[in-house]
Amino acid sequence: MATAHAYTDAGNPHWTPVQDEGALMAIPGEEGIPFFGVTLRQLKDPYKFGFEMYKKHGPIYRINSFGRTQVGMLGAEANELVLFDRAKIFSSEQGWGPVLNLLFPRGLMLMDFDHHRADRKALSIAFKPGPMRHYAEKLNEGIMERVNKWSGQDLRFYPEIKKLTLDLAATSFLGIPWGPEADKINKAFVDMVQASIGVVRRPLPFTKMGRGVAGRDYLVDYFAPEVQKRREQQGPDMFSQFCRATHDNGELLSTDEVVDHMNFLMMAAHDTITSSATSLLLLLAQHPDWQERLREECMSVGVPGQPLSHDDLAKLELTEYAFKEALRLIPPVPSTPRRALKDFEFAGQHVPAGTPVGISAGFTHLMEEYWPDPYKFDPMRFTPDKVRERHKFAWVPFGGGAHMCLGLHFAYMQIKILMHHILTQNRIVVEDGYDPKWQAWPIPQPKDGLKVRFEKL
Repeated sequence: MATAHAYTDAGNPHWTPVQDEGALMAIPGEEGIPFFGVTLRQLKDPYKFGFEMYKKHGPIYRINSFGRTQVGMLGAEANELVLFDRAKIFSSEQGWGPVLNLLFPRGLMLMDFDHHRADRKALSIAFKPGPMRHYAEKLNEGIMERVNKWSGQDLRFYPEIKKLTLDLAATSFLGIPWGPEADKINKAFVDMVQASIGVVRRPLPFTKMGRGVAGRDYLVDYFAPEVQKRREQQGPDMFSQFCRATHDNGELLSTDEVVDHMNFLMMAAHDTITSSATSLLLLLAQHPDWQERLREECMSVGVPGQPLSHDDLAKLELTEYAFKEALRLIPPVPSTPRRALKDFEFAGQHVPAGTPVGISAGFTHLMEEYWPDPYKFDPMRFTPDKVRERHKFAWVPFGGGAHMCLGLHFAYMQIKILMHHILTQNRIVVEDGYDPKWQAWPIPQPKDGLKVRFEKL
C-alpha cells in the first residue's frame, strides 16, 4: 500500500467517486482562490474559518480545500449523523485515507463496518483490567522519574512532555527500555506524523513525506520480526497483547495486521496525549484556583512522590472534569473527515454519494447553544447533571459511535497519573497574561513550546 499513489482515488479504485457533481455544486459554498481554494484560510485559523462559514451558510457548506471539493457539516446534530452513522453512510477509510494511507494503512481508524468491528474486538484485549494495571505501573515509574527532573526548573513543556510520552510508549506499549532503540523508534513516529500534513504528498527525497515513509519502513522492519517472539514470550506490554490477539474464529491476527495496528495506535496515543496534557497544564497555570483544587484532590488520594494506585484513579473526579474541559477548549483532533457512500440529506441539503465530508469537534465545542460563555475554563460543565442536560454529541474529542477512541481510558489514566505527580510536588507558574499562540495542524501545540516554571512545593 505504501506506493506513491496510495493516498489518491486512482490508487484506490474501491473508493466511491462523486456520483452527482451537479448536486454537489448546488450546495452553497465557496471556491476560494485558484489552485489553493480556501486551504490557506483554513490552515491559518480553522476556527475563525468555521465561524465565517457557519454565519454565511449555516450548518452545511461546500468548499474547495486541499485539492478537492468537500462539504463541511457543523454542530452536534452533524456529529451525531456522521459518528453514530445508523445507516452506514460514512466511510472512515475513505475519509482519512487521502491523509494517512501512505503512512498508516490499515490502521484501526482507517477501517469500516464489519472489518473495523472485528479488528477492534480483537485489539480490545490490550485494554482489559490486567494489562491496564501493568501500564499504570510503567506510567508511574516513568512519570515519577521525569517529574523529579522537572521540579524547580523553567522549561518549555511541550517538547518535554512529547519526549516523555514517546518514552512511556516505549515502555508500556513496546516493553523496551529507554535508550538508543527507543530513540530511533520515536524519531520514526515523529517523522510519520509530520508527513501527514506535508504539502508534497509523494515520498520524494528531502520532503516530509519522504521522511515519513522512510520512518514507516523502519518500523515495519522493526516490528515484523518481533511478532513471533512476542507471542512466545507472553509479555504484558501492549505490543505483546496485540501479537496474541485473535479473531472470533480463534485465528491470530497476521503479522501485517499486528504491525499496522501497532504503528497506528502508537501514533494516535502519543501525539494526542502530548497535546491534551499541554493544554491542561497551561489552563491550570492560568487558573491557579483550579490548580489548587486539583492539588488538594490529588493529595487526598495519593502520597506525593509515590505511585498512584490504579484503584484510586476513579477518585480523581475534579481532575477528570478539568481534563475534559481542556479537551473541549483545545481538542487534539479538531476535525474528522469521512466520505459518503450513499446519498443523504442534512439541514435541507442533498449530498450525493462519493462526497468528502468533514465535521468539527473544535467548532462544536465552542458553540454557545451548548456551552454558555464557551471560552471560559469551567471544569464543572462536566458534572453528571450538566452532562445529562447536553446533546450527547456536543462533546466529541474521542470521536463517537463505532469509532470511539479505543484508548480513551488509557488517556484518562495517563493524564491522571501525570497530574498527580506534577501537582503534589510542584506549583505550575506562567508569567502574568501569558497566552501563547497555538499551531492548529496536524495536532494542536503551542508555537513557543509553552514556557512554564515548576516551583517545588
